[in-house]
Amino acid sequence: MTFETYFRSSAYATIGIAALALVTAGGLHPGLGLLFGILMVLAWNIEGRKWQLSERLGLALVLTSIPLFFIDWQFQKATGQADGRIGVTALAHLIVFLSVIKLLQVKSDRDWVFLLLISFFEILLAAGLSFSPLFLGSLALYLLCALSTVIAFEIRKTRRGVKPAETRLLVPPDSRIFKRIANKSPRSNLEARRLPVVALALLLLIFVLALPLFLIAPRTGSAAIMRGGPGLTNFIGFSETVALGTIGELKQNDEVVMRVRVENLDRRAPQELRWRGVALDEFTGTTWKKSAVARRVEQKTSERGFFQLGTTEALHRLTTQTVFLEPLDSPVLFAAARAVAVQGDFPFIRTDSEGSIQSRHHDYERVMYKAFSDLSEPDANSLRNDALPYSAAVFRYLQLPETFDARINRLASEVIKNSHARNRYDAAKAMEIELQRSYGYSLAMRASGPDPLADFLFNIRSGHCEYFATAMAIMLRTQGIASRVVNGFLPGQYNETADAFTVRQSDAHSWVEVFFPETNTWVTFDPTPPAGRAEPQKNGFAAQLGKYVEALELMWFQYVVGYDRQEQRTLAASMQNELLRYQRFVSVALRVLRQTSWSIMVLFAALLALLFFGWLGFGRFRRFGWRGLFAARAKRDERSAVAFYERLLKVLAERGLIRSPDQTPVEFARSIGAKDVLAITAKYNRVRFGGQGLSAAEVKEINDTLKQLQIGAI
Repeated sequence: MTFETYFRSSAYATIGIAALALVTAGGLHPGLGLLFGILMVLAWNIEGRKWQLSERLGLALVLTSIPLFFIDWQFQKATGQADGRIGVTALAHLIVFLSVIKLLQVKSDRDWVFLLLISFFEILLAAGLSFSPLFLGSLALYLLCALSTVIAFEIRKTRRGVKPAETRLLVPPDSRIFKRIANKSPRSNLEARRLPVVALALLLLIFVLALPLFLIAPRTGSAAIMRGGPGLTNFIGFSETVALGTIGELKQNDEVVMRVRVENLDRRAPQELRWRGVALDEFTGTTWKKSAVARRVEQKTSERGFFQLGTTEALHRLTTQTVFLEPLDSPVLFAAARAVAVQGDFPFIRTDSEGSIQSRHHDYERVMYKAFSDLSEPDANSLRNDALPYSAAVFRYLQLPETFDARINRLASEVIKNSHARNRYDAAKAMEIELQRSYGYSLAMRASGPDPLADFLFNIRSGHCEYFATAMAIMLRTQGIASRVVNGFLPGQYNETADAFTVRQSDAHSWVEVFFPETNTWVTFDPTPPAGRAEPQKNGFAAQLGKYVEALELMWFQYVVGYDRQEQRTLAASMQNELLRYQRFVSVALRVLRQTSWSIMVLFAALLALLFFGWLGFGRFRRFGWRGLFAARAKRDERSAVAFYERLLKVLAERGLIRSPDQTPVEFARSIGAKDVLAITAKYNRVRFGGQGLSAAEVKEINDTLKQLQIGAI
């Protein structure tokens, strides 16, 4: 094998293994993977021939990949393919398309570098889709081939730095070094022999040093991995004390707070979703806050990163949310209502009696976690029939401020009377509808004075969500119905490209939860008019492009940056299961061997030996033909890179034609003037200095020519 062939083989293996890893991870359809393999074989066979694409045509095809990428993305989205992996699949198609173009075209050094970079990106993509033991195996093979390719690439560039014609100035043609190299076969090329060993040694060193750091060392919240600066500052509205109007200030900011991916989204309309933050039970007239009872927290720890917060009657009722939370100067974790479990890389989880969830501060890093919520609520008839009296523990949800406008009580009674409500549920619905219909929505915080709530209800008659939620909660409390205010976020704008909701500070929202004791359930009511809950739609090319960018960013964070201790534990468990499975397989195989007679084992060993030697013989037959199959001398002569030139010099010397030390091979051949001598010399230069091999036909032609020269026929 010549050095050039070794380099190409190593490079093609690197590219092929990366594509195979992407197929096994599910990022590329097996049919497309097979087609890519066929095109790789085609590219190998046309390498260096006229059928290769020119660099100009290759560049033109590369430019067409950009619109094809968007068309592919839109097609998958329209047909509902890829099961939520639309962005990943389209990106994989783009990568493979670029690889095929570069493989089929005439390749310069930068094209080889481009191909290696593409293969590395394929490995990153495969790691994000499935970091399994199978991926670890393909990663090891990829690193081995990649290291070997990079080393060979550098040697290849360095070798081109010295022109072949200059080598005789460094080493005399009749030196012992030239003769020693001439007696070596091309298959024994020193570089080609040592490169795999060097690459394997480097791979082992990398694994020994880097693998424990990645798989074992815990992730930290240092600023080295932050997105760029401290978290969202002035993130108000999610503390234990929130002044009336605070959420309105938050809504005037358009920064992204989090992105949420919801499983089984089709079962629940997006408008029913809300990301719950904090619940507040005590109102002073101008401020909502947590009472002393609500401030009591329960801290939970878990070595496995799974924190159970409650229970559910059936697992199929759970809605799973994957939350990608931006850096915040708040410890609050957001989830849909009635979260029963949280899974993430947290040292602890704190919950209070209001169902709020908190953990460590993450001012300088993004946080990724999963929340499992039971969004089911009792049906309306069950809630209407709930007449169970409240226990003493619920009385704090009936608290009213010390300074209280009596008109609010009369307004609440009038709403219930006009709606003919006879139970808690109908009373709550009546107040919800009354506020939605009779009051306007505005972000202008015009309600003021010592009693801003009364100013909102009887003077301004417009405001944002906080005023609506506060009005409903207090009106319900005047009628003896337990309620509380919740601050959180609306679902946000759904990005179908990323299959996730983008939640911004402008999506901050307040709503009301009403307690029904018979079912022990807090039921959500939202008195804010629809205008205050509508998500603004962004259209146009820039908006669509932003969605693609956001999808790629989310994918990178989830599959690369967000790799945490939970993923480490999952990988360790997966590897342990694989090892146990292999151990059971070996045990069964050994048991079968013990029960098998010696004659069958001998027959099996003989069959393996026959296949092995048959494979060796077939390979030798393909290379040397029938004549060289048993002729050791013929094999040695034909596999030699330059021995045929020594034979030529010997034949010519017998005729008195001796090459002088100051002559190059080409100068010596030209001095003789024989066409056949010039042809053999040209092949010698190509093999000796060009790093190329001889085909079987060329070897036969040289041997026939040398025989004719020996007998004097030429």
